[in-house]
Amino acid sequence: MNDLLKPMSGRRTVITGATSGHGRALATALTSMGADCLMIGRNRAKCEETVSLIRDKTGRAPGFVLCDLSSLRDIERAAREILADSRPIHILINNAGLVSQRYSETVDGNEETFAVNYLSMYALTIMLKPRIVESAPARIINVSSDTHRIGALDLDDIQGRNRRYTFMGAYSRSKLAVVHFTVELARLLEGTGVTVNAVDPGPIASGIADKPGVIPAIANAVIRLTFPSPEKACRTALHLAVSEEVAGTTGGYFRFMKMKPPKTVQKPGDFGMRLMHLSAKMTGAPWG
Repeated sequence: MNDLLKPMSGRRTVITGATSGHGRALATALTSMGADCLMIGRNRAKCEETVSLIRDKTGRAPGFVLCDLSSLRDIERAAREILADSRPIHILINNAGLVSQRYSETVDGNEETFAVNYLSMYALTIMLKPRIVESAPARIINVSSDTHRIGALDLDDIQGRNRRYTFMGAYSRSKLAVVHFTVELARLLEGTGVTVNAVDPGPIASGIADKPGVIPAIANAVIRLTFPSPEKACRTALHLAVSEEVAGTTGGYFRFMKMKPPKTVQKPGDFGMRLMHLSAKMTGAPWG
């Protein structure tokens, strides 16, 4: 990675969900490569712990902004805080995600998995978009999952309230929305010097299933024993963030370092654009 150190020097990167797993690995790698990283995390203690760990490993410390991504009001506050210092944003990595074992609603009344995995990504990105465009050339990387291929989106029941809740159904639905968002945002930003791509990191030995209960505990134990480390899993997102090979690539979906067609190509007509306008209505962040 030494050949990539110089291009990243002074490049400002914003990463959500950076206090553990895939996000922490990305923040560590980018900081070591000279990037000026700003982490977005919900818990101050975890943010401070991550800053300390990255400083110990790299000799440089990222900054952080506190934000509860399940709250649209808090996302708006965090976006204002990020924009207040007038600094550029060269790379935005929308990494944060969760898996809710049972149906739960956020303070805004949205289904929790859909809200954190997709609506927060939509809202934060749209709020930061003008600064990202000003900072071009710039890149947006949205973390999705190959589970989007089994997901189903109904614009009349976008959060799946009219069907039996399953954690995989909710998760795959949110990740399918992420892929649609990536494709539509790439179209919107065409010609601005900002690229937008989605990535599936593959299986990761992280704490995404960290929830109370026996089943999540067993799942996490199996995950940590059998899945690749976050440092290995983050290679594709890191490639999208820094590699000159993908400098002009936009609207793509990547898995294991290769671009592959996402499920959205199977959706007819203006489905993606209708989803964007619905997302704008749900979040208060206007599309366009």
